[in-house]
Amino acid sequence: MSAPQARNTYSLDSFWMPFTANRQFKAAPRMLVSSAGMYYRTDDDRQILDSTAGLWCVNAGHGRREIADAVGQQLATLDYAPSFQMGHPLAFQFAEQLSINAPGGTDAGLDRVFFAGSGSEAVDTALKIAIAYQRAIGQGTRTRLIGRERGYHGVGFGGLSVGGIVNNRRVFPLLPGADHIRHTHDPDRNRYVKGQPEHGVELADDLERLVALHGAETIAALIVEPIAGSTGVLVPPKGYLQRLREICDRHGILLIFDEVITGFGRLGKPFAVDYFGVVPDLVTTAKGLTNGSIPMGAVFAKRKIHDAVVQGQPGQIEFFHGYTYSGHPAACAAGLATLSIYQKEELFTAAAAVEDYWQEAMHSLRGLPHVVDVRNIGLIAGIELASIPDAPGTRGYDVFVDCFNRGLLIRVTGDIVAFSPPLMIERSHIDDMVSILADALKRVF
Repeated sequence: MSAPQARNTYSLDSFWMPFTANRQFKAAPRMLVSSAGMYYRTDDDRQILDSTAGLWCVNAGHGRREIADAVGQQLATLDYAPSFQMGHPLAFQFAEQLSINAPGGTDAGLDRVFFAGSGSEAVDTALKIAIAYQRAIGQGTRTRLIGRERGYHGVGFGGLSVGGIVNNRRVFPLLPGADHIRHTHDPDRNRYVKGQPEHGVELADDLERLVALHGAETIAALIVEPIAGSTGVLVPPKGYLQRLREICDRHGILLIFDEVITGFGRLGKPFAVDYFGVVPDLVTTAKGLTNGSIPMGAVFAKRKIHDAVVQGQPGQIEFFHGYTYSGHPAACAAGLATLSIYQKEELFTAAAAVEDYWQEAMHSLRGLPHVVDVRNIGLIAGIELASIPDAPGTRGYDVFVDCFNRGLLIRVTGDIVAFSPPLMIERSHIDDMVSILADALKRVF
């Protein structure tokens, strides 16, 4: 790692930080200045074990020279090129490689790729593609979008509207007509489950309620995370996603999987599509797409959807949507280098090799102070803590700070600790994560 930067040589005032208690942070900042492998380093020269892969994105570990070199070379060759009525080779090369490695394999047909700049942009893109498709096939009344309670789909107005986390929604106006099916969290029947819960497949039938309420002819698409991450690692019950697919097929509703966190090896398979054996119509991705090195998102679309929309008179723009940075040259270079690492080091399946050890390590936290549930699947875990009465989230934050002070970066959402480490993790790293978190749970009140 490079030498840490000097402390207190810059002001903290100007940067309005996202999803952060700004005043609290700036009173006692936690600054990361370099990274390599499984670790960050702070401005006071402490090593921090990364149990979150940054924000679910650095799947291949930090400081990958292959990615840095590819980006540097691309910036020196072609720093930017527009994708509106123009093209550059890397965008087509990266889309082709992604289509070869698309969710569900070649039989799934998810081989058309639309590039965006983030997961939020990918979600809004997928929602617009769904509506455009329904219109293209003569179903123009289908404009309603359905999400799920406790779902997170980014911060665009489309993603907010189908998202189901209250604090993300309460301040901002939402798209009219959006609605939500019930979430799948059922602690009374599924507490301390290892892997997929046995109970809850019938919760998928809540989609039928919305069909009866609104009429199938008004519904364009349903979007769900195969595993809800930001709301605290909610694992789908056995058969649940399959039943959603069946209901969508029955009523002509497109099914969108938001794989921004599960894509690119998080479950020991390339995508959740592969893990669960359920093929949606559209898949959103980001984060692991470039190993977090350059902002980028992508939507995988079934060929039949692409072909229905991309028609009309020659010279006519078929889909009025896109971003200045769709298919950015440097992002494509980063993505190609990242995909090469995943393949060369077999990281798409690496999580499967440690999944059993990971599962037992996470569930060893059961019985420690404040722990009320443990959930896991693939290389993901959620440790739910009892909330302090009238102060939800306080205990989770205190655990977060205690762990950081002792060399471990965790992610907390309210009073739930979420683990999602880089895929090249070793057993010793897992042991350190569990040990530091266990000590913190014993210290905080």
